[in-house]
Amino acid sequence: MALKQISSNKCFGGLQKVFEHDSVELNCKMKFAIYLPPKAETGKCPALYWLSGLTCTEQNFISKSGYHQAASEHGLVVIAPDTSPRGCNIKGEDESWDFGTGAGFYVDATEHPWKTNYRMYSYVTEELPQLINANFPVDPQRMSIFGHSMGGHGALICALKNPGKYKAYDATHLVKSFPGSQLDILIDQGKDDQFLSDGQLLPDNFIAACAEKKTPVVFRLQEGYDHSYYFIATFITDHIRHHAKYLNA
Repeated sequence: MALKQISSNKCFGGLQKVFEHDSVELNCKMKFAIYLPPKAETGKCPALYWLSGLTCTEQNFISKSGYHQAASEHGLVVIAPDTSPRGCNIKGEDESWDFGTGAGFYVDATEHPWKTNYRMYSYVTEELPQLINANFPVDPQRMSIFGHSMGGHGALICALKNPGKYKAYDATHLVKSFPGSQLDILIDQGKDDQFLSDGQLLPDNFIAACAEKKTPVVFRLQEGYDHSYYFIATFITDHIRHHAKYLNA
């Protein structure tokens, strides 16, 4: 599958690149960002996938989170895809900020007319990793996933539906029936997050489900922090370290 390089910038000794390709799953052109640390010049590195939240593209995480230094130090290739198909000309896909364009929710649609293009789960768990494994110096046996907001939930469902595929998980129902190996879940939540106070996030439900299954989870409620990239940038290094301890073991 042909890749078209859109940009390349040196950062902390590595290269932050953006590529475009024709997606088979999504039936449209898609962009993804990939950071290649200095270690990628001499050998294969672990792959860490980041899933962004509502309204984001592949640009938000790479330009706002400040993750590059930690990824460089730990030798991680970090991949950040877009959050949905683009330009599919489906009626209604651009009418709401939380449905359609920029809001693929990392699931596969089952209803017409969405099911032809909105297949982000299959794209993130199958097509994109195959593309990355074939074109970049990554070790397919050392792969992990994390994210924020819609992407945090996306990372969780991708991991829970694919036992053993990912080495660590960042994000309620799925955890109750998870048949796989030991999980190690790290969640940071801003206490002043407007979506938390509006009752949309419901972390207590997930914590309760983990407790029921005796699944270890570290949940950190961060005083004074909201839902923004200022919050992400504050704690991103902790999460890079969390994944690196398994990916580099």
